[in-house]
Amino acid sequence: MSDAFCPECKRSTEVVFDHSAGDTVCSECGLVLEAYSIDETSEWRTFANESADNDPVRVGGPTNPLLTDGGLSTVIAKPNGSQGEFLTSSLGRWQNRGSNPDRSLLQAFRTIATMAERLGLVATIKDRANEIYKKVEDLKSIRGRNQDAILAACLYIACRQEDRPRTVKEICSVANGATKKEIGRAKEFIVKQLEVEMGQSMEMGTIHAGDFLRRFCSHLGMNNQAVKAAQEAVQKSEELDIRRSPISIAAAVIYMITQLSEEKKPLKDISLATGVAEGTIRNSYKDLYPYASRLIPISFAKEEDLKNLCSP
Repeated sequence: MSDAFCPECKRSTEVVFDHSAGDTVCSECGLVLEAYSIDETSEWRTFANESADNDPVRVGGPTNPLLTDGGLSTVIAKPNGSQGEFLTSSLGRWQNRGSNPDRSLLQAFRTIATMAERLGLVATIKDRANEIYKKVEDLKSIRGRNQDAILAACLYIACRQEDRPRTVKEICSVANGATKKEIGRAKEFIVKQLEVEMGQSMEMGTIHAGDFLRRFCSHLGMNNQAVKAAQEAVQKSEELDIRRSPISIAAAVIYMITQLSEEKKPLKDISLATGVAEGTIRNSYKDLYPYASRLIPISFAKEEDLKNLCSP
């Protein structure tokens, strides 16, 4: 409800909008302050068909600017039951004969939505992936290529651009059989194609070790104190000249923190949770080890506690 001046009450009162009649009514005296107003909001009433088997909404879904005509296509429907026999077989043939230019696009969007849902990604990332795929599809350059890898790569790029990066291995886990190598190649292909089309480099967003850390810690079941210490250590590691990938640094920091924690985590488990090979974690840990006293918060481990860290 909102407020409006009522001439009968001679003051501002709460008013109620009667959607069915289009009237604005004073909630205290019942005076109609405005009549025949147009309700511009969506109509959500439903109208059952003749067979009463279901009760579909009268309005359709939201428009999609990525689809032809915003996705507002016409479909010749045939209700169930004998009362639906008015739809002749010839009309059905015309419906089937009509080609939907968005059919393959809709299927691609559904696949992207499924992958995004399985990874727990927000809608903005899914929408960005759809946009990326539509741009590449319009270039007619992906025919004959691995469709699952292309769609997975679009989602990977979208995560990067929305500052919610996922590892290629995480994307691969929902990519319908596409391998890490195939997704990597598809990503490079898409970036190259779009950069040529735009005439400029494609913004991918910067990856930081902290982008993955909390998720990795969650997979390992680490307690809040250990997670907080790992976050501080990762943040401090950015001040160092450690030439390792952010994912490798995150895994190495976790390995370092868990050694000082009551709940020790085997290197094998850390490798499984992060998707980083054990050998890579060891090498990254070797680079971080000399700076342990600078990385580990004093509140988590004191100087003498650092002696418990295994030598690389």
